[in-house]
Amino acid sequence: MTQDLLLGWAEPASAWVEAAPVGNGRLGAMVFGGVRRSRFQLNDSTVWSGTPDGPAEGLAGVLAAGAGPDRLAEVRAAIRNEDYRRAESLLMSFEGPYSQEYLPYADLWMTLSADGEDAYHGRTLNLDNGVVREELTVGGRRVERLTWVSRPAQAICIALTVEDGTVDLGLELSSPLRVVHKTALSLGIEIPVDGAPRHEEAVAEPLRYADGTPGEYDPFGALVAKVETDGRLLTNGVATVLGMTRALVTLSSSTTAADVWSGGTAVNRQSHVDRAADTATQALATGRDELLREHETDLRGLLGSMSLTIGSRRGGTYDVETEILSGKDELLTATVIFQLGRYLLASASRPDSGPPANLQGLWNEELRPAWSSNYTTNINVEMNYWAAETAGLSECHTPLFDLLDKLAVTGGQVAKELYGARGWVTHHNTDAWGWSLPVGMGHGNPSWAIWMMGGVWLAQHVWDHYEFTVDTEFLRERGWPLLRGCAEFCLDWLTEGPDGRLDTIPATSPENLFLSAEGRPESLTHSPTMDMSLIRALFTHCLAAADALGIDDQVCAEIRAALPRLRPPKVTAGGWLQEWAEDLTEEDPSHRHMSQMVAVYPLGEIDPARTPELAAAATKLLNRRGPGAMGWSWAWKIALRARLGDGETARELFLESSRPLTGDLTRDAPVDGSEWGGLLPNLFSSHPPFQIDGNYGFTAALLEMVVQSHNGVVSLLPALPKAWPDGSALGVRCRGGLSVDLYWAEGRLTDAIIRRITGDERLPVRIDYRGRATQVRLAAGQEIRLEIERMETSC
Repeated sequence: MTQDLLLGWAEPASAWVEAAPVGNGRLGAMVFGGVRRSRFQLNDSTVWSGTPDGPAEGLAGVLAAGAGPDRLAEVRAAIRNEDYRRAESLLMSFEGPYSQEYLPYADLWMTLSADGEDAYHGRTLNLDNGVVREELTVGGRRVERLTWVSRPAQAICIALTVEDGTVDLGLELSSPLRVVHKTALSLGIEIPVDGAPRHEEAVAEPLRYADGTPGEYDPFGALVAKVETDGRLLTNGVATVLGMTRALVTLSSSTTAADVWSGGTAVNRQSHVDRAADTATQALATGRDELLREHETDLRGLLGSMSLTIGSRRGGTYDVETEILSGKDELLTATVIFQLGRYLLASASRPDSGPPANLQGLWNEELRPAWSSNYTTNINVEMNYWAAETAGLSECHTPLFDLLDKLAVTGGQVAKELYGARGWVTHHNTDAWGWSLPVGMGHGNPSWAIWMMGGVWLAQHVWDHYEFTVDTEFLRERGWPLLRGCAEFCLDWLTEGPDGRLDTIPATSPENLFLSAEGRPESLTHSPTMDMSLIRALFTHCLAAADALGIDDQVCAEIRAALPRLRPPKVTAGGWLQEWAEDLTEEDPSHRHMSQMVAVYPLGEIDPARTPELAAAATKLLNRRGPGAMGWSWAWKIALRARLGDGETARELFLESSRPLTGDLTRDAPVDGSEWGGLLPNLFSSHPPFQIDGNYGFTAALLEMVVQSHNGVVSLLPALPKAWPDGSALGVRCRGGLSVDLYWAEGRLTDAIIRRITGDERLPVRIDYRGRATQVRLAAGQEIRLEIERMETSC
């Protein structure tokens, strides 16, 4: 049996960024560890500020302030006349309030006591089965503590066993939110109806709770713990177990928001308490061994479908500080970081579990987290899911589609009333309730507050899911309505420019600025490359979807008429890929965002084989932007270099990105650019302080270096650096319903197996290795081992 991959820490966590994450998609915990007193910081993915009304009230407010189709026409005229101050002033009336915040939920505090000496022998996080294991000595007794979050049981589970005597156990629950009900082992928690992002410093009441008006939405959560032990359990304000040799603690949650998110009817508060108690009790009755078995079967069944090993080391326990963050073995570090991203996505995003992975995945301890820990749609939430299909985690994509279904409703209202357009729209930020208005409160810089393409980029994930799974039922029932509605908005949003081309206006290239003729930094313009690339991809996918489904739709006729009128990518006079419709000067040539590069990755509109001149311009743009600046930016640059076939630079970027973070780990912004990036002590990716999209992006980018499938070609080892001569990638998912196993040694491919999981067996599969290609045909369930030597010697 293959040995598991475990991360090890010699000491308990002294800070949140040192704790070990566990989760089941809905419930999450950060395990600090410790002997006498230890903390388990708890999250529930449905605990958001706000209400199910979403942007309705905000939309009414901006319409009352004069925003709407008539003012939009004035904005467009002002931008065409380069009257940027007037355009900004008018456009800020379109800015609604902020989107809502993902909030911390509760803490479990555990104490262990016995007379005698104490010692801590370390903790490990198993990236294959999701179990944190601690070994400690309490009063001379050896104690093992296991922590995991069971998806089958919907419970956080903590199991303790004691050798050579007994210890006493204490348990206490607390919450940073408003606690309105408390017993020794349960909490009733009110959740705010409004939460202001911490960059809105002037907000008088950052967290606002409901006033209790009858009939209004009642944001409430119940957290209940249950204990089974051979000791004596006492509950008197806190829970105490005297003289135990074993204990099993299960915690479950029930929230009003979970009912709403799942389309159910919210129940009263006592029903939530009862529901959480019943779930925890059922988990407890299952017993430690069966709980653990069910949990492992579930998580291994998902994570075991695919693996990537760079070098020869994978299984084993590796000390994070001395073996991973030290830089001693970059091959091992790459292997660990790849699997960590898969583990974190499987732990934060599962079907029927609630909202998708947010800016911190599932884990947050702050009442006012950085960027509200919500969904930023100009790259961050998309990056969270780049590896979902390729890395064998297709089911983890589902919560994102659930959010898109909500956005199609709220964004449909916004598109109609704010812009006079069909379809649906999403802007720069959204949240669990489907916020679809521009944010900014009338003073947000348009470079980030005004961007109408959020839904268009998110819709790319709908098509990706279909291309990888060839799930026609998904495409018909969910994909096509989302794609069609998004395309309708784009068709109505596009306007004819002076040269007859179709433009997006107002538009920005998030979050960058250009210099006007007067040398002033500006953001508002028309038709940036990112807009055109996203719309072109969407329109192309819509036509392909209609063809796959045999649909004859008037929207397709409109798309066919519009497609050739979209502005194509351009190259600046300096030779790099152009960001705006005109050759404008960037205020910051090394800006962390590279929005025009969506055409390279993930869209695949530009690649060295089909568009060599544009690919060369993209490379020059990357050279101009320079090395990484923070986790997600590094991840995107690695993926871009891999897509362009530059494995050596991709490796250099990875080495930069996987160093320990320097500087203050708690600040939102650096004093010096060198402090922007790196990995935290628990290997979370920094922004700083923390943003999980980098972890997810690294997984996608590393896999892109060894297997790619786009534009009808499966490419093997397309960007393998010389310093990574040996390795294997097993179960890699490829477009067209394919899976690939490959092994390489001494820098060359030694074995490759292509199998068809699903899809059209009549279509040939084109395989490329080092510029040499072969075609194979595969029936469903069939696999073929490639003749490597023949491919290497063929012309």
